[in-house]
Amino acid sequence: MKKIYLCLALVLVNAVAMLAQDSRLKIVEQPRPELPVRHGTLDIQGTVVLRVQFLEFGEVGEITPVKDLPSGLTQLAVSAARKIKFEPEIKEGKPVTVVREVQYIYSWNGGWRIPSSGSESVAAGDPAKAEAIVAKAIELLGGNRYLAVRTQVSKGSFTTLRDGMAATFQTFLDILIFPDKERTEFKGGGSRFIQVNTGETGWVYDGDTELVKVQTADQIANFKKGIRTSLDNLLRGYWKGEAELSYIGRRPATLGKRNDVVRLAYKDGFTVDYEFSADDGMPQKAVHTRTNTDGDEVKEEDRYAQFIEVAGVKVPFIIDRSTNGRSSSRINFDSIEFNRTIPETVFTKPANAKEAKKDVKY
Repeated sequence: MKKIYLCLALVLVNAVAMLAQDSRLKIVEQPRPELPVRHGTLDIQGTVVLRVQFLEFGEVGEITPVKDLPSGLTQLAVSAARKIKFEPEIKEGKPVTVVREVQYIYSWNGGWRIPSSGSESVAAGDPAKAEAIVAKAIELLGGNRYLAVRTQVSKGSFTTLRDGMAATFQTFLDILIFPDKERTEFKGGGSRFIQVNTGETGWVYDGDTELVKVQTADQIANFKKGIRTSLDNLLRGYWKGEAELSYIGRRPATLGKRNDVVRLAYKDGFTVDYEFSADDGMPQKAVHTRTNTDGDEVKEEDRYAQFIEVAGVKVPFIIDRSTNGRSSSRINFDSIEFNRTIPETVFTKPANAKEAKKDVKY
């Protein structure tokens, strides 16, 4: 009997210890906003509602107005929210980022007032929320028809941009067997360039030098990074086993619009954020950072536009890339075909430049 009581006591101690590891976000100090210059004569009253991101390391992150007041009152509330001091929410013994709605009530004769409690917080990092967002996007793009796509042949144009103007223009033919076999041919200005990748290997043909070369380690790494950051990689689940999916929260998009953000975090530390419209769930963009040759971090963002239905599958026919906030390239698709049978010869490395010059048969 003594052993039974001892075991029961140990169970209770462990349970209490586990519960002690979790705690909700605690706001320690929430300053009131400054009064507007015209306070007392400003015939306005109402509530500013802000969606505030409380980061796991104890700082306030993004602040998105949900309900505004005029005459600069929303901006005063945002400035006050930046000064909130808090203790991060703890889950399973670790601090986590949460998003909570914070309210500031203003009246012309009473100034600012902070209600005693806000709305329920939504924890970032929630995989179930992220999975629901991804599942909705899959349905919007074609559901099972989208998931059944195994090959894709597309034609179009690729334009590099500099200072908002076209710098170079090339047409392309892209042949893809998901997830990691791809042949892309570029033509423009009398030159031709071919890049072929099959998993961990690849080759290129440079028409200017008329040389066929095995891809370098950096070229293969760039190709694999392109797979990781693609929308198809996320939605078709090719990342599973290599990365973890989580919900990050909402970010401002266009005027009056917000996007839900999900993140793929790979085991090697590489992350990609995908944004989906909070209104209709359609994919909007993918964002990631890379390190350039000088060791500086570069932010790259792919925006998806002009979704067109092809054989029951919706595809973005325009993909705009920006680098550190400046437009750097645009892909325009002219045609896309799904599930054509692609012979392996398409990806076979040619013996010489003469063979490489021949048009591919598919």
